Amino acid sequence: MEVSVNACTSAGPARPSLPHTQFLVLDALPLESGARLEQVTVAYETYGRLNAGRDNAVLVCHALTGSAHLSRHHSGESHPGWWEAMVGPDRALDTQEFFIFCSNVLGGCYGTTGPTSLEPGSGHPYGRRFPTVTIRDMVRAQRRLVEHLGIRRLHTVIGGSMGGMQVLEWAIMCPELVASIIPISACGRLSAQGIAFNFVQRMAITQDPAWRDGDYHGTAGPQAGLALARMIGTITYKSDQCWNERFARKSCPEGSFAIEEYLTRHGQKLIARFDANTYLYLSKAMDLHDVSSGRGEYEEAIQVIRCPALCVGISSDFLFPVYQQRELVRLLRRAKRPAFYAEIASNLGHDGFLVETAKLAPLVRAFLSGLAPGGRLGWGSGHYDSR
Repeated sequence: MEVSVNACTSAGPARPSLPHTQFLVLDALPLESGARLEQVTVAYETYGRLNAGRDNAVLVCHALTGSAHLSRHHSGESHPGWWEAMVGPDRALDTQEFFIFCSNVLGGCYGTTGPTSLEPGSGHPYGRRFPTVTIRDMVRAQRRLVEHLGIRRLHTVIGGSMGGMQVLEWAIMCPELVASIIPISACGRLSAQGIAFNFVQRMAITQDPAWRDGDYHGTAGPQAGLALARMIGTITYKSDQCWNERFARKSCPEGSFAIEEYLTRHGQKLIARFDANTYLYLSKAMDLHDVSSGRGEYEEAIQVIRCPALCVGISSDFLFPVYQQRELVRLLRRAKRPAFYAEIASNLGHDGFLVETAKLAPLVRAFLSGLAPGGRLGWGSGHYDSR
């Protein structure tokens, strides 16, 4: 049974009321691990209208701490979306042309079933009893949403970082549904460096005595650990040039360095809006991500992708370096797939995929225009061959 409901079933930190978030309830969802989740809720938002052919849909996949709320496109909304400048009339993801939607990932804490959700039969939050979820599991839940919405074909699937991992899995798992993909600052498998950073962030949470082996609901929870995890992550989201230009060795009146105050503030902000167990589960899903798992060699798995692909890198990205996006394109082009590489010159590091929308939007718009009837798919301004 699949029905729409009007209320979030998740517990956890207080989050903004988003009146245009919708909810789909699934009876059950099998997971890659062999486990099975019962009574799964998927939170999502939609923008624009589905056309008569049901093939103008654009799925946006969010990153680690994102949500389904992309934009204040609907009237009366005050809370900004995480990709505000990309979605709306006459923007790169044009709501006059496309039906755009985004769902909170499986394992999330913004309405979709995750560790903060009540476990059926117990009446208590799952906590660490929640099963391991993978990027493929996230895609499986999204596919059920696609079916529910009556979408015949996805014009494109787009997302950055963990969202880009989902994009790649969409093209491999559901080739019959996907007409094109735009993975941004992403890779087909997380590097040892990425796993290392995620590991120490999880250690920051689990070493906090307030974590209580994940059973902290009803208490303040591991706030210090989650804040520290966020601070570690934030360091990896910028570049050396960005840090130096913004802070250098500036001091605050009380004697601390300005960069220390900045990191502390960002750690505290996440405490107010995110769940620590969710951080553990989603970062682990990133670690486990490898498109070749169970599919043979890495190159063979990537070359399963047949639809046009625009892979975007950020020049100063330390966490997902541009060689990873170039490798995707190189492997696809070796198999004569229509793959293109675009690199955004930016000193903002990994955060560039969220912040550099003025540079990203023209690339996305040009790529999508080339896919339209009468369009010509080729190298446009700002596109660089990875060979």
